[in-house]
Amino acid sequence: MLKKFSVYTRGGILKRLKPPFPPAVQYRMKKTISAIAFTFLSGVFFVSFAIGVNQEFPVSPPPMTEGMFPCSSCHASIEVNRKKRELKDEHSEIKLHHAETMRWCLDCHEARNRDKLRLFNGELINFTESYKLCGECHGNVYKAWRAGIHGKRTGYFAGSGKRTYFLCAHCHDPHEPKFKPIKPEPPPFRPTEPENAR
Repeated sequence: MLKKFSVYTRGGILKRLKPPFPPAVQYRMKKTISAIAFTFLSGVFFVSFAIGVNQEFPVSPPPMTEGMFPCSSCHASIEVNRKKRELKDEHSEIKLHHAETMRWCLDCHEARNRDKLRLFNGELINFTESYKLCGECHGNVYKAWRAGIHGKRTGYFAGSGKRTYFLCAHCHDPHEPKFKPIKPEPPPFRPTEPENAR
């Protein structure tokens, strides 16, 4: 409990008060404590926001099919065909079920440099930064991923400890991101041995 509180009187004299404090002093104390708490919390929020703006997200390598990267090893010699179509020669195993009525391969993959992904503003990014591309449409999930709520990360949760984020593509197939239905396992059986049954 607060034992003393100093206030200036109207004459400019510093006066120390002891409990019980008059209502006017109690009101001033509440305002002072609230202002200090607000200033402190604002500072914490601003610092964490400023750190988060330029924070890099160390990610594990993207899950690429063996022999598929770099894409330019094949695509460098192929003429760019921007026409939306079903792929028959290569990548025929890829079935686009990701806003397929509005999307096509070249909405995400850069046409002239297939080793890069393309953001909506035209900026080219590496596959290790694919979370930025996903975040353009899935902003709420991207914010949760950055905060560590969605997805998986290893290492330290907060602070300066090292951590590694898993990319969206580690859990979601970027061409067909919706999870397939999983049949639940049956419930466990009650043990029949007397020492294990309760």
